[in-house]
Amino acid sequence: MMIFECDRFKGVIIVFFIYLVQISNFCKANHISKNILFIIIDDLRLLTISEVYLPNIHKLAGNGVIFQNAFAQQALCAPSRNSILTGRRPDSLRLYDFYSYWRDSVANFSTLPQVFKESGYDTYSFGKIFHPGKSSNFSDDYPYSWSVLPYHAPSEIYKDSKVCNDNKTGKLQRNLICPINVTTQPGKTLPDLEILNNAINLFKERNATKPIFVAVGFHKPHIPLRFPSQYLEDVPIENVRPPSYPWKPQALPTVSWHPWLDVRRRDDIKRLNISFPYGIMPFEWTLRIKQSYYAASSYVDDLIGNLLANVDMRKTIVVLTSDHGWSLGENGLWAKYSNFDVALKVPLIFHVPGLNPKHVDSPVELIDIFPTLIELAGLKTSIPKCENSKKTQCFEGKSLMPYMRAKVDGDMKRTAFALSQYPRPSVQPQINSDKPRLKDIKIMGYSIRTKRYRYTEWIAFNSILFTKDWNTTLGIELYDHVLDPEESNNIHMKHKYKDIKSKLSKLLRVQNNR
Repeated sequence: MMIFECDRFKGVIIVFFIYLVQISNFCKANHISKNILFIIIDDLRLLTISEVYLPNIHKLAGNGVIFQNAFAQQALCAPSRNSILTGRRPDSLRLYDFYSYWRDSVANFSTLPQVFKESGYDTYSFGKIFHPGKSSNFSDDYPYSWSVLPYHAPSEIYKDSKVCNDNKTGKLQRNLICPINVTTQPGKTLPDLEILNNAINLFKERNATKPIFVAVGFHKPHIPLRFPSQYLEDVPIENVRPPSYPWKPQALPTVSWHPWLDVRRRDDIKRLNISFPYGIMPFEWTLRIKQSYYAASSYVDDLIGNLLANVDMRKTIVVLTSDHGWSLGENGLWAKYSNFDVALKVPLIFHVPGLNPKHVDSPVELIDIFPTLIELAGLKTSIPKCENSKKTQCFEGKSLMPYMRAKVDGDMKRTAFALSQYPRPSVQPQINSDKPRLKDIKIMGYSIRTKRYRYTEWIAFNSILFTKDWNTTLGIELYDHVLDPEESNNIHMKHKYKDIKSKLSKLLRVQNNR
């Protein structure tokens, strides 16, 4: 008996020693891994990684920690990017469109690159990191966030120009589907190629002892779907699968629907005369759009591979994500502008030298990137986690390090959830339902995603006082992802889900009234 106990004690000591060695190796690697590379891809939904072979993203995920249930806070560029970079929710920033700058309209919140800059890093921005325009003070928040003026590709001025060869008219058009020959484009280049080359030049030419925080934002697969035509060969159209439910679900509240006007207004789609607001994309065009979206994603994957080939991965923490997803005909919807999984669920990959690869399936949020990177880099910062949203210097996300370091216990998995939201001007879809300006917002859809369920309440919202009326409910949605991964069957009226609905409604209200 004594021998057995002794052997067991030795076993515990050995296991504990191995654990200490692993932690020590991670800490040593993390100590020298000062540099940060933050890659953000515009409009890349998570499903694309499983639908298309993207070798460079797959390789990064295979060697890193991938969060398979990561969600944006709002499926629109400016609100999502500002949330990621400040670690604050759209309600805290009071930004749901493109037309306010938080430092002027709310408070002087610090940003993620700003914290690194103030901690001794040189910070650089290439491409679309902040959304350009008023929402980042027409400067991408320079000089607060960046050591030098952010780089934008000169050819970006042609993003909505008539540069697409149109077989129907024989003329150049503003098409949605736009495979091209790069040599025929203005300047014989594309914005993402210019962004890539300038970012690579920094890594090649920079010779300094200070650590760097480099953010690289690629534009594709954001529409128009303009990419080198050879990438269509990566996605044969016969391999493209249509959505299983390509029309408006009967039980979907009208407030949840959006008419995807930016898609309808493209010259090639405009000719189809799809009825407003509930018309369905023709089957042939559904396949062609999906093929082009996948081809544009394959194009960006190649650029990411070229970028990473010029980075010392032994000394660099790499984060790859997207600002939000994109609907590809699921439930009859295209683009983003919703609280559906396809619009909110994005890739989130951390490559940390010395840290073992891992898949995490607990729901997390993009505002979690802020505190996670600060902890990974070992920065000493005075910015705390928010105890309430009125503090001017804090972040609302949580560090994801507990998920990375070790197994997450059952309690964490059960209680994990992600919060998102989307504004509407009215219950019925209208021309500004996709992207209502602040003054037109009358309704806010608040959504909570657990590992199994998505629950959404659309309530009255005062965009002058920024108040919520939870007593005025204008639409409710509940989806069971075990039975309905495409969220086509709204079950909130079914009696068997009564307790789940009540529990999620209470949790949603508590979390959004802090």
